[in-house]
Amino acid sequence: MTETAETTGQAYVICELNDIPSRRARGFTLLRLDDDGREVPWPIVVVRWGRQAFGYVNRCPHDGVNLDWERDQFLDSYGTRIMCGKHGALFDIGTGECIEGPCLGGKLQTVDVEVIDGDICVTGVELAGYEDVEDEAEKTAED
Repeated sequence: MTETAETTGQAYVICELNDIPSRRARGFTLLRLDDDGREVPWPIVVVRWGRQAFGYVNRCPHDGVNLDWERDQFLDSYGTRIMCGKHGALFDIGTGECIEGPCLGGKLQTVDVEVIDGDICVTGVELAGYEDVEDEAEKTAED
């Protein structure tokens, strides 16, 4: 079961919505805390579609390679599908399901993201080196 922002109470700003043009994607490498409290790199991709954002782990389910063939090049030439740069597999932006290629029927691992006050936030995980949105709001209110 995936935790949600409601259960964890954490939302980490990773960029402003307008930092990613609509129908474009951007990669991030965040530091996530694992179950033992160790910091581990967590490469993700965020796709913006209008006022919505979709997040996935930057890993093709076919053999675990990064999806981008060049930095921040995640989408097909039409900007309508996520594409694995190595195998050409195509994934639905809204669901992460592979619709064409060697991992047909497979799925990208979802990253919970929300647009909060114009910011794209990662939710449902604990990140290292970031303050969550609620912590920042509490500090602002105290000042």
